[in-house]
Amino acid sequence: MSASPAPQVPDSSPARVEDGFVPDPNRWKALAVCLVGGSMVLLDVSIVNVALHSIDVGLHASGEAIQWVLSGYSLTFGLLLVPAGRLGDARGRRRLFIFGMLAFTFASLLCGVAPNPTWLVIARLSQGLAAGLLTPQISALIQQLFRGRERAKAFGLFGAMVGISTALGPLIGGLLIEVFGETHGWRYVFFVNLPIGLLAVPFAMRLLPQASAEQRARRNDLDPVGVLLLGLGVVVLLLPFVQEQQWKGNAKWLLVPLAALLLASFLAWEVRYRNRGGDALVDLTLFRRRSFSFGSSMITIYFAGFTSLFFVLTLLLQFGLGYSALLAGLVTLPFAVGSGLAAGLAGRVVHRFGRGLVVTGLGLVVAGYLGVILVVREVPADLTGWALIAPLLVGGVGSGLVISPNQTLTLSEVPVEQGGTAGGLIQVGQRIGAAIGIAAVGSVFYAQLSASRGDYGRALQHGLLVAVVFLVLALALAVGDALLRDRATGADLTGEGSARAAA
Repeated sequence: MSASPAPQVPDSSPARVEDGFVPDPNRWKALAVCLVGGSMVLLDVSIVNVALHSIDVGLHASGEAIQWVLSGYSLTFGLLLVPAGRLGDARGRRRLFIFGMLAFTFASLLCGVAPNPTWLVIARLSQGLAAGLLTPQISALIQQLFRGRERAKAFGLFGAMVGISTALGPLIGGLLIEVFGETHGWRYVFFVNLPIGLLAVPFAMRLLPQASAEQRARRNDLDPVGVLLLGLGVVVLLLPFVQEQQWKGNAKWLLVPLAALLLASFLAWEVRYRNRGGDALVDLTLFRRRSFSFGSSMITIYFAGFTSLFFVLTLLLQFGLGYSALLAGLVTLPFAVGSGLAAGLAGRVVHRFGRGLVVTGLGLVVAGYLGVILVVREVPADLTGWALIAPLLVGGVGSGLVISPNQTLTLSEVPVEQGGTAGGLIQVGQRIGAAIGIAAVGSVFYAQLSASRGDYGRALQHGLLVAVVFLVLALALAVGDALLRDRATGADLTGEGSARAAA
């Protein structure tokens, strides 16, 4: 996968106007606002992992309530991603972003003041709904505000935000619990969102682009039947995975074929609705674009392996090795550093290396995860935290080379007016992948923990091997995509096809 001479990518400097596109002078400031919103949402995916013991101490919550606090967020997060993306495309992304930010901030306040577990669970579900409103607007706004190499750089920063936020969540949560104590520390895990959200909203009102005249004039319907079928299908599919540990027995897996039936009904409805002249929720022709279909499929499988690391590693460090919440969070810092640095670099060079960059990144992530398994197996317990620095750094660098380049390439052929819908579909895939991965890895982890009578190290080794399988599958799909692209264009992986993708 050697690099060919750098292809010519259209310049997108402020002085350049192409195809009627005039760059917004505030686009980089607007991007900063978007990244702040995205970081809040993604921090709350992982920050709660280290707060579960504190919630137990402070609220005396049952195991089922704690599980809903952890997984209910992901469940409702996935519910609104596609409808919210479509609504933003149709009525204006700025409006949806600001509303989602306000709702997320208010839901965080409700979480922090919760007097009992039931209140906390309901507030956490509301927080997930707000996250689903806000998130698809980010990638759509990047599509709208940037072109050419600037878009690749913007998605590079977006990818850095994804990796850093996911990895720093446990560290920030641990620090807050260390400062405010086990009894009330969990409340500040949610309160930390309040000043960020309240500060970001006025900047969003000032800097984000308003809906175009065409969007304001458009009065397309929002396909309520499609919204209902897709929402039910996603929820029914995610339920048995997010509740895998709490719902005993195999009856829960009957929901999977029911979800398949609902999603098949959704696809059939969308085809019929569009053929009748309706404005379907999802334009299924998106999946005819190989860059989108391959990229969205690969990132779904990748997230099944990627997110499960932080779940089982936190369990090992806190419950197996007795680390405090703060120390457990510090261990993940090398991953965040590596991911942030690599994602920023990847955004600058994806136009040159294309899918080959994603393949390289996936290889490094696999190597990093295998390194974690090796450290836990061979290194004495008192040195485990230090020994994990190297493999987590390698895995973080790899993750930075996967997420942002894939986002750029996956959306490269998607029309700007469909950016929110496409971004929502990618995010839905990531949420489904994460839920399936954590369920599969967690199931093996807990089964081995029981069989080995509490050996957390052995349980992590077996669980992470499942994560590695997902990562290898994602790597195989990325390699297949690269080879097909090479064959189709008659160029090497970094040639004309990659140039078109980055542009």
